[in-house]
Amino acid sequence: MDKTSLLNAADKQLPALRYAVELQKTAASVGFDWPHIDGVIAKIHEELDEVAAELDDADPNKLQEEIGDLLFAITNLARHLDVDPEQAIEQCNQKFLRRFQFIETQIIQQGKSLQTASLDELDALWDEAKLSDKKNED
Repeated sequence: MDKTSLLNAADKQLPALRYAVELQKTAASVGFDWPHIDGVIAKIHEELDEVAAELDDADPNKLQEEIGDLLFAITNLARHLDVDPEQAIEQCNQKFLRRFQFIETQIIQQGKSLQTASLDELDALWDEAKLSDKKNED
């Protein structure tokens, strides 16, 4: 990397999503940014299409690169909306934990195991967990 690059101001020690935000903010400070949210959303669609296009070849390196591009674009959306992507993913992780643990509890109460439950059963319980979350939010 060029030692005189403006992007050197971003702290490489940050978690990856926060580092991405810092890179984007730094680039935006000189006008390299989408002027409207529509451009950011279009970029996400473009990157998602590129991931989908790589599924047939299933080259792990290319898939990793394309998924990285998609994550970077989604992080840019978060930045434009003043959402901390680290906090957003942590909140999502907690929600997933809560819902999956709900499924585990329900399966055990039914005298079954996760390994023997069908995907349809698990999906139905997932929907129940989502409803339970919504009731607790109200």
